[in-house]
Order: sequence, then C-alpha cells, then structure tokens
Amino acid sequence: MGLMTVFILTGAVAIAAALGLLFARNAVYAVLFLVLNMFALAVLYLLLGAPFIAMVQIVVYAGAIMVLFLFVVMLLGAEELKEDGGPIGWQRPLALVLGVVLLAELAYFVFAASATKARLLPSPDGFGDPHAVGLTLFQKYLLPFEVTSVLLLVAMVGAIVLVRNGKRTADEPTGSDAD
Repeated sequence: MGLMTVFILTGAVAIAAALGLLFARNAVYAVLFLVLNMFALAVLYLLLGAPFIAMVQIVVYAGAIMVLFLFVVMLLGAEELKEDGGPIGWQRPLALVLGVVLLAELAYFVFAASATKARLLPSPDGFGDPHAVGLTLFQKYLLPFEVTSVLLLVAMVGAIVLVRNGKRTADEPTGSDAD
C-alpha cells in the first residue's frame, strides 16, 4: 500500500470524523469524534513530512484541549443536544452556503493544480523537524517565548489563588455557626 493510498484513507477518516462531529446528538460523542479528527490530521502531518507539528497536534489539541472540552461538557451536563431549532436555526443555511463555497474553492485548486505546481518550491532539508523549530524558537523568538511562559505562569498562580480563596471562604464557619 503506497503513501498516496494511506494519505487518501487517512483523509477519508478525517472527513468521516468531521461529519460524525457535526451530526452527533451527544456532545460527548462529538468531542470524541473531534479527537479522532485530530489524530487523523496528525497522521496527515506525518505523511507530509512535519513530525513536530504532528506531535504538537496530538499533545496539545487531541490531548490537552479535547480533555478540557470533555471535562466542561460533562461538568455542565450538556451531553444531549436539544432539537428545538431555536437560536441556531439560521446557522444551517449559512453552513450550506459556506460549504458550497468551500467545495468551489477546492475544485478550483484541484483543477488548476497544473498552474500552481510551477510556483510551489520544495521545502529545504530539515524544514519542520524539531531541531530546526527549537533553534528558531529559542534564537529568533526567545523574548516572545519567555513572555508567553511568564504569562501562563501568572495565569496558573491566579487560578490557584482564586480557587483557594473561594474554597477557604466556603469552608470557614460563619458567625452563627461558630456558637
């Protein structure tokens, strides 16, 4: 089985998972379909020669963010999608129009591929591998990387302080309970 066959099959799995996400009536199943879609995209990245992006796709998106989505869905108790057709009724026609536009763009690029192939240049050796990304990140973008890490640290400490203060006030006895 050639790489093109694996690429096409993985693309079909990604499309099927996206459709499963759209048509799932249970929010937990929708999140799980999205996780499957993220894994399929990671395989596509691997096939395209971008292993670092593939691992980031799995660790960050399929791992951390999807676990967060699943946690929020289960915490809020919004597992079942209600079929009232209320405020999101206008979104279905808009989605159909945007889908047709996307298919038209895709057809244009597929059928005009001979004109675009001449403009595409091959990427240099080592492009996208973890070593090259690390060197670029820690040499050219060191200051934004450090600012981002400090910002995330402050956000974590702030969340811990807020949770701790909220827990302490809830656990402390009030004036009438102390008697």
